[in-house]
Amino acid sequence: MSGISGMTGFGRADGALDGWTWSVEARSVNGRNLEVRFRGPNGFDNLERLAKTATQARLSRGQVTLGVQARRSDAGAAAVRVNEAVLARYLEIANALAEQGTTPPSADGLLALRGVLDTPDDETEDAEARTPIEAAMAVTIEQALDALKISREREGEQLTPVIIAFIDRIETLTRVAEGEAAAQSLHVRDRFARRMTELAPDAPGLEDRIFLEAAVLATKADVREELDRLSAHVASARQLLLEPPAGRKLDFLMQEFMREANTLCSKSATTPLTAIGLELKATIEQLREQVQNVE
Repeated sequence: MSGISGMTGFGRADGALDGWTWSVEARSVNGRNLEVRFRGPNGFDNLERLAKTATQARLSRGQVTLGVQARRSDAGAAAVRVNEAVLARYLEIANALAEQGTTPPSADGLLALRGVLDTPDDETEDAEARTPIEAAMAVTIEQALDALKISREREGEQLTPVIIAFIDRIETLTRVAEGEAAAQSLHVRDRFARRMTELAPDAPGLEDRIFLEAAVLATKADVREELDRLSAHVASARQLLLEPPAGRKLDFLMQEFMREANTLCSKSATTPLTAIGLELKATIEQLREQVQNVE
C-alpha cells in the first residue's frame, strides 16, 4: 500500500556518450500546482519538452527545478579532415610554378592554404549528433526524477505519523466535546429559567414561556451537527492518507475542519465547550501547516 509523498526533495544522475558527459540535478519545494523550471545546454532544444513530460508523469504538485550541465571532451571534438581535392589542385599549381624555378611549397604551407583543412561547423556537428545524445540525456533526466520522487516519498514517510497524531487529537477533542454538548441544552434552559424568574417572578404563564424560549435557545446552541461533521472529516482524512496524491483534497478538508470548529465556538454556551473548540482550532491549524507539505 503506497503512502503520501512530500514535496521537498533532491535527485541527481550522471551520464556519458560519444565524448559527452553530463549531470542532472532535480530539486523540488512546496507548491499548489506542478511548476517545472528547466535549464539545459545549448543545442539540445528538445530536452526541455522531454524533461517536462517526464516530470508530469511522476509528480503532481510542487515547484520543480531541473538543471542539466553538459561538457564535451577534447576526444569528442570534431575531427579535422584534409580536403584532398583542394590539396591536389594546390599541388598542381605548385608543381607548375616549380618548373618555372620557384621554390616548392612546404607541407606546412600547403596545409595553411584556405580550404585544405576542413573543420566541421559546430552547429552542423551538433545537429548530426543531437538525436542520440538528447535521448541519452533524457534517460538521465528520468533517473534524476526517479531519485527525486524517492526523496519526496521519504519525506512523506516522516510526515505521516505527525499528521496522524494531529488527526487523532482532533478525534479525541471531538469526543470530549460530545460529552460537554450533551449537557449544554440543560445548561442553557436552566440559565434562561433563572434569569426569567429573577426578572419577572410573577409574570402570568411564566413556566410555558420559559419552556418555549429555552427550547429555542437550546436549538440554537445545539452543536451535534458540527460534531458529526467533524467526526466525518476525521474519517475522510484517514482515508485520504491511503489514497495519494491527496494534498489538494487535504487542503480543502482543512477548510471544512476549521469551519466546523468556528461554528462550534460560536454556538458554545459553556466555558468547557468553548475551551475545547479553541483547542480544536489550534490543532487544526497545526495540521494544516503539515498538510501543506503533502503532494
